[in-house]
Amino acid sequence: MRIAITDACIFIDLHNLKLTNLLFSLDMEIHTSLDVFNELYPQQQDILSAFHSVGKLTIHNLPAEDRIKMQEKNYPKALSENDKTVLFLAEKIGAMVLSSDKAVRTCAKKSSIEYHGMLWIFDRLVECDSLSPLDAASKLEFLIRTNIVYQNNAELVREMGIRLKKWK
Repeated sequence: MRIAITDACIFIDLHNLKLTNLLFSLDMEIHTSLDVFNELYPQQQDILSAFHSVGKLTIHNLPAEDRIKMQEKNYPKALSENDKTVLFLAEKIGAMVLSSDKAVRTCAKKSSIEYHGMLWIFDRLVECDSLSPLDAASKLEFLIRTNIVYQNNAELVREMGIRLKKWK
């Protein structure tokens, strides 16, 4: 089973789309850092806490020695401390990163860490029949309307268009 370290933007998007539960239906171990968890709103934390309590979400609390190692990594200034914990954990436990944040994805790529975003999650949900193509198209259209990240990137807009055409 693959391990995925998830950042806040993925949890936020999934929450807004009412798809959090479907992430945990995928054949992956989902992990995050306590730093990322604490970045979320209480309602989002409550949902994730339920998955944590049944062993479907692992929340890592980095000890001081790991934080020192993390600071020695010289991550780009564009990364928040929370983002750094995601990348650090991905390297430490050999996990892929789930993030829509460009700075996180760029750093993961430079560090040869596998990374994916929301479109990849949509693809997996449709492939395993957790989400119908029509529902996926509807959710993706909602994401495009409500999240500016999905409006201003030509490559992303092209990829979303391919999926919308396929799923409708």
